[in-house]
Amino acid sequence: MEQAAPVVSAEPAGIVRNGVRSDDASANVEYTKYFDFVVIGSGIAGLRYALDVAKYGTVAIITKAEPYETNTTYAQGGVSAVLDPLDSVENHIRDTMVAGAYLCDEQAVEVVCREGPDRVKELIAMGASFDQGEDGRLHLAREGGHSHHRIVHAADVTGREIERALLDSVVRTPNITMFEHHFALDFLAHQEGATVTCHGVDTLDAVTGKVKRLIAGVTMLGAGGAGHIYVNTTNPLVATGDGVAMAHRAHAVISNMEFVQFHPTSLADEGLPVKPKDRHNAFLITEAVRGAGGILYNQAMERFMPWYDNRAELAPRDVVARSIDDQLKKRKESYVLLDISHKSREEILSHFPNIAAHCLKYGLDITKHPIPVVPAAHYMCGGVQTNLDGETSVKGLYAAGEVACTGLHGANRLGSNSMLEALVFAQRAVKPTIAYVQKLAGSHHAITEKAEWPRPKSLSSLIKEVVDDILNLTALKRRKMQEIMWEHVGLIRSTESLKTAQKKLCELQLDWEDEMYQKGWRPNMVHVKVCELRNLFLVSNLVVSSALARQESRGSHYVVDFPDLVESKRIPTKLFSTSSVHWQKYSGKDAVICIAE
Repeated sequence: MEQAAPVVSAEPAGIVRNGVRSDDASANVEYTKYFDFVVIGSGIAGLRYALDVAKYGTVAIITKAEPYETNTTYAQGGVSAVLDPLDSVENHIRDTMVAGAYLCDEQAVEVVCREGPDRVKELIAMGASFDQGEDGRLHLAREGGHSHHRIVHAADVTGREIERALLDSVVRTPNITMFEHHFALDFLAHQEGATVTCHGVDTLDAVTGKVKRLIAGVTMLGAGGAGHIYVNTTNPLVATGDGVAMAHRAHAVISNMEFVQFHPTSLADEGLPVKPKDRHNAFLITEAVRGAGGILYNQAMERFMPWYDNRAELAPRDVVARSIDDQLKKRKESYVLLDISHKSREEILSHFPNIAAHCLKYGLDITKHPIPVVPAAHYMCGGVQTNLDGETSVKGLYAAGEVACTGLHGANRLGSNSMLEALVFAQRAVKPTIAYVQKLAGSHHAITEKAEWPRPKSLSSLIKEVVDDILNLTALKRRKMQEIMWEHVGLIRSTESLKTAQKKLCELQLDWEDEMYQKGWRPNMVHVKVCELRNLFLVSNLVVSSALARQESRGSHYVVDFPDLVESKRIPTKLFSTSSVHWQKYSGKDAVICIAE
């Protein structure tokens, strides 16, 4: 196989774009590079981790698009932390457990709630600017499920501000190499007996079409969520479940995939005076709007949330989302209305400038009129199972952020706990991963090619017309897959609908692979869009399999056959890959799933 000679990464201080300097002889060929730490994802978890470990070794950050194109950037609400003297850690713990339908891991909840305030203070010290009240103290908002005001925020663009601060710090930090527009294909996993070890990752340079192999002492997975298994999601286009799919193929244990959180209030384009065109993801209307006094009405202007829950608009997300869904189905309407116009214009524009500007662009003034909203897929509560130090079941592989399942969220995430979780577990992974790399004593720099690591090839060997044909077919099948998930594995499920989804997904994937093969695609070929759909199929099947295994309704998983919460089932759902790690990675036939609660 062709590749440049292995090079030990020794970039100078500062950020090196795409791992290529002007004098880098390997710029135009496939190559292997060695790092102490490889980080997959440039959101809050990956960046926060990279900044700490960069003091102890070389770091590569792999990001699928531009570094700022992450779920973090799109987060509006904020970070929850106990910073008000009238609040307490015990209150935050209780609120998290209640929202998670008591499926939360109590240790994980306590760790996050107790360590969270310090992590927020560190962000501020790094330059993140959050809103303050007239007294000069942090302005703390309140969201559904929270008993107190504890949401630190930057108006309604909190994620964007956090991402900015972290990226600015990365630019100033020695030893970090940023690989932009690089798609993580698969982990370099090696199995000896029952032990699987991760030695890095293969990546596809989406600009050049070249495969770059990054070998590392530790791999930190911070690849975000999988919202695009559904046709309607608040997630950016990059959220295609790549991290969970890669981890499953590498034999990592996956947990609680049935718990997909649907945000109750995404902007319903159908209800806008001017209809947006070519929107790839739903625009989020932050939960903080309801926390600030926003009221939900049906289109007859009847306030309906008190009919469903005595907490009304401040009920947890799963309750509000199902209540909206019930109204839509009963009234045969396509959206409900969220009204904040009873507040002063100054207050609305101060707290929600981004939402106000976005809606005004389409003819809606939220200071005078209600906002049309509808639920959308928003967050994966499940993911790659980790312990309290971010360690997965695969040696050398750690995970943090939405891609991980730490046990914090249980069956339903409490609003604004996600970025807090990412900060806490990214930091907790620092000490053990540094120790792991130091124990290797540089031996990872001597790792060479292994038989189970065939280097994949891009579609560049095919003529442009054939590649275009394959990509058009892939786009069509992707849309059909998303529609299957939305129709059969959405807010309200049944055993019959889940089995129907399972059957349709299998048939659709086989049809897609057969048609691609006829067009010239071969198992060792890779392209970002093709690999994304392969990952989306796998993650969708993990969600369906988990949902079929949980025969109760808990949190964000509601199944009509089993409408009650069953105390004996208050245990995680775990998914294991039963095949050898030596299976053909690029065959399109993913490993068999085994459910074990």
